[in-house]
Amino acid sequence: MKKSALLFVVLLVSSRIFAQGTFSGDLMMNMNFFQRDTNIKASGNPLYDNYLSGSDAWLNLRYNINGFTFTARADAFNNSNLKNPSSANTDFGLGAWSITKDMKDLTITVGSIYDQVGSGLMFRSYEDRGLLIDNALVGIELKYKLTKDIQLKGFTGQQKNNSLVANNRYGPVIKGFNAEGDFGKGEAHFVPGVGVLNRTIDGATMTNIVAAINAQDPITSRFVPMYNTYVGCVYNTFVYKGFSWYVEGDYKSHEAIKLLDNKLYDLPGDVEYTTINYGRKGIALNLSGKRTNNFVMRTSPNELLLNGMLNRQPVIADIRPERLIARYTPASQDISEMATKANLLISPNDVTSFNLTYCNINTLDNVKLFREAYFEANYQGFKSWVIQFGTQYLEYNTTLYQSHAASTLFAITPFTEVTYRINDHKSIRCELQYMNTKQDYGSWAFAMLEYNLAPKWSISASDMYLINPNNNYDNPNYTGVGFSQKSNHYYNVFTSYTKGANRFSIAYVKQVDGINCSGGVCRYEPAFSGMKASITSSF
Repeated sequence: MKKSALLFVVLLVSSRIFAQGTFSGDLMMNMNFFQRDTNIKASGNPLYDNYLSGSDAWLNLRYNINGFTFTARADAFNNSNLKNPSSANTDFGLGAWSITKDMKDLTITVGSIYDQVGSGLMFRSYEDRGLLIDNALVGIELKYKLTKDIQLKGFTGQQKNNSLVANNRYGPVIKGFNAEGDFGKGEAHFVPGVGVLNRTIDGATMTNIVAAINAQDPITSRFVPMYNTYVGCVYNTFVYKGFSWYVEGDYKSHEAIKLLDNKLYDLPGDVEYTTINYGRKGIALNLSGKRTNNFVMRTSPNELLLNGMLNRQPVIADIRPERLIARYTPASQDISEMATKANLLISPNDVTSFNLTYCNINTLDNVKLFREAYFEANYQGFKSWVIQFGTQYLEYNTTLYQSHAASTLFAITPFTEVTYRINDHKSIRCELQYMNTKQDYGSWAFAMLEYNLAPKWSISASDMYLINPNNNYDNPNYTGVGFSQKSNHYYNVFTSYTKGANRFSIAYVKQVDGINCSGGVCRYEPAFSGMKASITSSF
């Protein structure tokens, strides 16, 4: 790793000496100040008891010259709660680096590679700082433009370990190939593609897999694991006037995977995914579906949760911005899932629109996981006013998504949002939400008032209040992560200032524990109490 960093610095300095290129970069920094609050269980770990503060920072640098692009990212974590929200982690190092050379038809990249095949179902190396996902492929990638309509792509390497910095990688080796076309005839447009991927287990990882299989009982559940796994996919995007259709199918050879009973099984996998969009003046329709059967894509079955993920499965359900509704976002399932969604947007005139959505997610054995019926209306017919209101009906399997005791959450959440534009630069926005449920913590009320002075200032204050606690939540037979049932307030006071490419924000936060999701990938986070500050800048 030190040799890679030294090579990057030498090449960068040499380029600066002998020629003039373009230099750019960006900075992101988060700071947390922890304030103990036993009422909401924001206590009982070193962050609140000892360290009291922590930070995360990422500095990206990019230099372009003569067809070369050099990138480097420094990662700094000081008593950070990002990797594990209940403990402090400290580390510093070169989090990612790459050197890319663009030639006439060939592009070569070495170092940290972020890319995907198709929709990412088979392979996607990406970064999500909010969940500390950084599964860059550390290796080499070649892209070749075979014709004006066909591009080939090949890559090989090892996946970055989901540690804080890039100084270690998972042992298995990944190799992949992708061919993608881009064709048009008249008003029709096609973007077909095929992809293949091979993952080869290393000796140390295989030793751990064999040990886990040999420990399984009964003996009949044991099997001989494979060193190599092969995956293939085909996909296509078809566009004609106001109609578009994406479809993809992926198949994986049999390998050792870990099912929900925490045992290893030798199974193949497959996933099928499609989304259809149609739009014309005043109406837009979206239909989406995904069927997943044992399609686990990881560096090895030894890795769980957010570790060692080789892909990202699209989430069919919509990611809602409403604070209460967002608490129950369903995570994509790679073992067993049958998901469908229909969304209809109707705009009868220039000032009115209606949004209707129905989403249905089950396991392949027809176990109910998620239901959503959603209605939203927007009206802008009053001068200076924008009015939005709607409601959501929700059924959510807390057993699978949150590891609670056998339970399904049923909730109805009406909401409204009203914006008053004082002038071209000033506006006031108000949000009101109420979630009526007898499960989980119980019923919630949420209110927020926000003042915007564009383009520089934004100030808001909100409260999330447990208005009707679930008195059975602390029952000894209920194994959810809970606290003494009190009608707690969860305040949030926020302000941000933007000047040019720089943005500064600070907030006082009381946050209930729950599931934090991003793009269908979710993790549990404990309650938070204290101050949060952030700085983002680009240059």
